[in-house]
Amino acid sequence: MPHVFEYALLRAVPRQDRGEFVNVGVLLYCADRQFLRCKTHVDADRLLALDPRIDLDLVQSSLRLWCGSCDGSTNAPIAGTTLGQRFRWLTAPRSTLLQTSPTHTGLTEDPEQQLDHLWRALVLPPN
Repeated sequence: MPHVFEYALLRAVPRQDRGEFVNVGVLLYCADRQFLRCKTHVDADRLLALDPRIDLDLVQSSLRLWCGSCDGSTNAPIAGTTLGQRFRWLTAPRSTLLQTSPTHTGLTEDPEQQLDHLWRALVLPPN
């Protein structure tokens, strides 16, 4: 039986003033399956094309914190909240290096497989 899921893309926005971004990950939340995960990929060449001075190490470490917030492996206070609260907090609008797209919904029988599909289709560079 399919389950409702929500997802948002993680975007690296090197320069707020230009509004340009590169998709660097996807968050997927499925309440029915108690599933909240993040999958990332940083294309350094694409980010450096937007801003040659971007701190790629900062992008990577920030993404690790975001993913840790999803799976609860972080020591931050957010680990004590529900998965739904975490997803809402992570997808709240912000003006920082990492931002999320608007939230989208769908149906899936396998949230892990759906996360992988979205990651391949929307985050990895086209072949």
